[in-house]
Amino acid sequence: MDITLATYNIHAGIGADGEFAPDRICAVLAELDADLVALQEVEHHQVGDLDLLDYLAEKLACSAIPGPTLLRETRHYGNALLTRLPLLALNRLDLSIPGREPRGALDATFDFHGQIMQMVATHLGLTPGERRRQVQQLLALFNRPRPADISVLMGDINEWFLWGRPLRWLHAHFQSKPNYATFPARWPLFALDHIWISPRSRLRTLQVHRSRLARIASDHLPLKAVIKI
Repeated sequence: MDITLATYNIHAGIGADGEFAPDRICAVLAELDADLVALQEVEHHQVGDLDLLDYLAEKLACSAIPGPTLLRETRHYGNALLTRLPLLALNRLDLSIPGREPRGALDATFDFHGQIMQMVATHLGLTPGERRRQVQQLLALFNRPRPADISVLMGDINEWFLWGRPLRWLHAHFQSKPNYATFPARWPLFALDHIWISPRSRLRTLQVHRSRLARIASDHLPLKAVIKI
């Protein structure tokens, strides 16, 4: 039995043409057909009578778990999860560094046919110092007295250099995996988006979703993983 995961920075639903087009994001998510998706840069636009995140969840018949990091008077902005899995527990972690854009993570525990999965979704800061501190906070989340059967960390790590300390620490904890370029979507050069799985042996496939629609729907391409249960 397999389960499909994905991470996708949706750029607030704004595509390469500068248009806000939530239906394109929906179509790309439908192409992924993932059981659990970590979203970044979710703007809480109104789409008809629904908030953008609720709109995506309704269209895809998923549950939405918001994780806003930037609270605004009119709408919020940040991370989110779309899931088909039963949620057991949820922790919202503040990763913000003073003077920088607020950042956070969603630490969610799910039950999939009796297997307990800890899934941490995040979008890290733009400066090396931020990311180093944030990665240390994230790694501490996986030091449970009783670890989950499967542990997952995924999201937009914003680490431009493959030899940077944050990536080295993450690879050391989860074991090494391929680094696939996901940004910019039209001509991907940088591996900003990642999915780590522990135990590493559970990872069946890891690939970038490069459909024609995905190249214009956002400035990032989605990253998709299939894991063995």
